Amino acid sequence: MKGIKLKRIYETPSKQDGYRLLVDRVWPRGISKEKADLDEWNKEIAPTTELRKWFGHVPERFKAFSEKYREELKDKEEALKKIKEIAEKQQVCLLYGAKDKEHNQAVVLKSIIESL
Repeated sequence: MKGIKLKRIYETPSKQDGYRLLVDRVWPRGISKEKADLDEWNKEIAPTTELRKWFGHVPERFKAFSEKYREELKDKEEALKKIKEIAEKQQVCLLYGAKDKEHNQAVVLKSIIESL
């Protein structure tokens, strides 16, 4: 596998990013479609609005958030396998808007996809 990396959507795009995939349900504030330089925006694998609001990026809730998010993703296996297939051929960069680089949905997604 070429690999999966994580990056905030607000960071400058680079050729080393490879396939740029936004994994937020809501479009990030202040970013134009051109500046985002995306290959794909997959809202379907993002946490539901209810889960996202409950989590609120509170680090103490991250463990519970991860478990609930994994539950939500159980019926998204086809989309996750597609990302894994892309990552086997080229670098994949999961993009997210959260300020916290350790406690966000992209961290959970990366772990799930790498374990497929």
